[in-house]
Amino acid sequence: MRWRSFVAVGDSFTEGLDDRYPVGGGYRGWADLVAATLAAGAGPEFRYANLAIRGRLFGNVVDEQVPPALAMRPDLISFAAGGNDVLRRNFEPGVLIERFDQVVGELRASGADVLLFRFADLSGRLPGQRIVGPRAAVLNRAVGETAQRHGAMLVDLFADDVFRHPALWSEDRLHLSEAGHRRVAARVLAALGLPPDERWLVVPPQSAPAPWLAARGADLRWAGQHLAPWIKRRLTGRSSGDTITAKRPELAPFTEL
Repeated sequence: MRWRSFVAVGDSFTEGLDDRYPVGGGYRGWADLVAATLAAGAGPEFRYANLAIRGRLFGNVVDEQVPPALAMRPDLISFAAGGNDVLRRNFEPGVLIERFDQVVGELRASGADVLLFRFADLSGRLPGQRIVGPRAAVLNRAVGETAQRHGAMLVDLFADDVFRHPALWSEDRLHLSEAGHRRVAARVLAALGLPPDERWLVVPPQSAPAPWLAARGADLRWAGQHLAPWIKRRLTGRSSGDTITAKRPELAPFTEL
């Protein structure tokens, strides 16, 4: 197989929230699924690292994860960052996009193949979409242009309308569910020219819309359990990843956590 080492860089999307391993309680996610597939094809010499940490802003990902990723000199690097920045009040798209292009150029100059992502459409799932939606569109457009400019592989989740299905998202409405991570893994493998597990593309039938009163009750529960803690962290300058370290910080043979 072409890739004998893979390093995943990013935030909660790449760390694997909210797809837990059935034993041990750690997060699996699409990157671990892809690594398992690559390991099966490459044999015992395959190595994998996942440096992603939830809550990380773009600058943190670049400063903390990109240098060690480059030092590992892998054959394949996935780079997904900027989603948390889009949700912040002080988001500066021009600055982020310029640095994004520079970083991808550095990753490609190392000789590695690079995977980039256009993020799935979250409109209708989160509040504030009149602000967040245009920001995400700007970032997605820049990712596509950067991939083309530097010869990176693009995984276009935004173009996949199946990601509008509620079953692909966890109860916090922001992170992928087990089914969501499997669909991302299938899309990544397709970008790599490898056949995915067809079961990862199966989506359950969509249930009928909940009655208005039940839907509003669900919105209130979601706001109390997920939105309010997120706002509190923003106000206090904290992050969900403050006490978290990378789950796979070194290049090593792939094993389930």
